Amino acid sequence: MRWRPLFYLVYSRFDPAIPAEPVLATARRLLDAGADPNDGYLFDGLPSPFTLLTGVFGHGELGPRRQPSHPYWQELGRLLLDAGADPNDAQTLYNRMFSPDDSHLELLFEYGLGSGDGGPWKARIPELATPERMLRVQLRWAVEHHQSARVRLLVEHGVDFRSPFEDGGPAWSPGDGRTPVELAQVNGDTEIADYLVAQGATPPGPDPVRELIAAAFRADRSTVDEIRAAHPGAVADARRDRPGLVVWAATQAPIETVALLVELGFDVNAYGRGDAPVEEAWETALHQSAANGNVELTRRLLDLGADPDLRDRRFDATPLDWARHLHQPWTAALLEPVTAAG
Repeated sequence: MRWRPLFYLVYSRFDPAIPAEPVLATARRLLDAGADPNDGYLFDGLPSPFTLLTGVFGHGELGPRRQPSHPYWQELGRLLLDAGADPNDAQTLYNRMFSPDDSHLELLFEYGLGSGDGGPWKARIPELATPERMLRVQLRWAVEHHQSARVRLLVEHGVDFRSPFEDGGPAWSPGDGRTPVELAQVNGDTEIADYLVAQGATPPGPDPVRELIAAAFRADRSTVDEIRAAHPGAVADARRDRPGLVVWAATQAPIETVALLVELGFDVNAYGRGDAPVEEAWETALHQSAANGNVELTRRLLDLGADPDLRDRRFDATPLDWARHLHQPWTAALLEPVTAAG
């Protein structure tokens, strides 16, 4: 890697028992000697830089247990920010968005997160998102993943919560024209939707498909029945618009929602994404329940006709493979007798 010394310090997790002062003293000496607080590198050709702050804050797709923060992340983070590190760190925001903990945002907001021109990395890589755009993406993720405290924190710091998402972005944050309050409603999250409206967001107009999905995600059968009676084509339209909805429901909604969707004709073996409510043929709901160690949901999906031999479209693995890879012995034990050998 040919990392510079400060990189080794902020990314190291080998001995968390080392006292804070030697770590911080070493970082100060390196910064005083000319180390760049905005130093970073590009991983695997991706445009979002892994900076010193990225290493300090840690986390990522593998979670805090396998990718923990530095033991002294707050002190080191503040030291780098005081030395001039730009708080608009795209990779840090991405890595930390999976957890509901907002302590990283609170520290970064102290130093101007969301303002400025994006710093030296934006100057080097113009296609990087602006600070405002970064935080809009964070807002969308928070709304869709029931992170109500984060939604409040972002709104309180001036992030635009009224406008529709219209700019192109990553696949999990598309410019599909929906507003944050619409996303909250369709995800069945009345708490976030009501909060955004109370803060000044425009309540969306009637939409039978959105209202049907929202009611299903609340496992509200009576409202689903009312919508079906008033709008006989709503279910067919919902199935056409959101064919992989069962996969998303398997990660974000009660088990009753999954069962209700299957009753409405959504395919229990459909391919979709479990990390975001977008239509992309990645895995099945059974892959997600197996990976998350959710025995009750795994059993219910099998009862509903989920096929344990289906392989996901990215890794060519069965749900049992996912359970084993992610160290979920209870779902693995449930799937082993019903999964074909090989």
